[in-house]
Amino acid sequence: MIKKFKKLIDNYKYITIITHINPDADTIGTGLGIYHILKNLGKNVEIVNFSYQFSNSVKFLRGFDKIKNRIDYKDSIIIACDCGDIGRIGFDISGRDIINIDHHYGNSNFGILNIIDDKAVSASQVAYQFLKDDFKIDRVVAECFYTALVSDTQSFRTNNLSDETFKIASELITKGANPSKVAQNLTQKNSLASIRLLAKALDKFTLYLDGEVGVIVVDMDMMSSCGATISDTDALAPYTYSLATTEIGVLIIKLEDKIKVSLRAKNRHLDMSTIASSFGGGGHRSASGFRVDINYIDLIEIIIEKIKIVLEEYASK
Repeated sequence: MIKKFKKLIDNYKYITIITHINPDADTIGTGLGIYHILKNLGKNVEIVNFSYQFSNSVKFLRGFDKIKNRIDYKDSIIIACDCGDIGRIGFDISGRDIINIDHHYGNSNFGILNIIDDKAVSASQVAYQFLKDDFKIDRVVAECFYTALVSDTQSFRTNNLSDETFKIASELITKGANPSKVAQNLTQKNSLASIRLLAKALDKFTLYLDGEVGVIVVDMDMMSSCGATISDTDALAPYTYSLATTEIGVLIIKLEDKIKVSLRAKNRHLDMSTIASSFGGGGHRSASGFRVDINYIDLIEIIIEKIKIVLEEYASK
């Protein structure tokens, strides 16, 4: 597979790296890591994002200022980072060759080369393990990949960790990633708007199913009153299941056209991806999401019923 990757990269004069809509640190860190690897080889590379709304936490990464919200290369090969399906790309890239690098369960394999590992804790883990033996991983690349790894594991707190996770983290630190610098940027670069939004969101926090499910609902008016953007909602999901009693958390964001839902579970045996897929979404067992156009009150009832079934099935085992 690495030979095909090298051949595709060599056959194209221009390369476009795409990070997914509503970007998180994993897609940005993975994209920038690959960007630097290819730039170090003298390649013509651009990195783009359709949404172009970023958390402060990733702005310290080298090359962040190179991210654009348009594709300038007309005949480039596409490298999609952390995109579970082609809809996450945002841009119209019909007719172009795509290299698909991802870790989402149920990835639709939309590339001519699909580098997928749904057991990986981050897309950066997939990229690093795929590229490390054949390309130079310098300090800048290592810090990008490490930032993505730490972010997608919520600072090594998710339930999909393994000894391999810490082995990769150690290798990236050895190659120059600064763990203190990364931790400070991921946890101590909150905007005032995000803090205000958190306060309003927690005020609306609701429990269901005898406290086993926590739900937070955020709408555009709430965000507007705080001066917040969609990127400021990234930090809310962990609070939905942070109580001692909660097993599953639901974050509902009422956008102008659709409702975005994030599902989280403490227990890896509680499969959120089956619920997300029933709405046309996807993700991982413990962290999944989807978008729908349904009245949010009805939506909450439907989601709670589906979660109830998941909890009852697990309890019966």
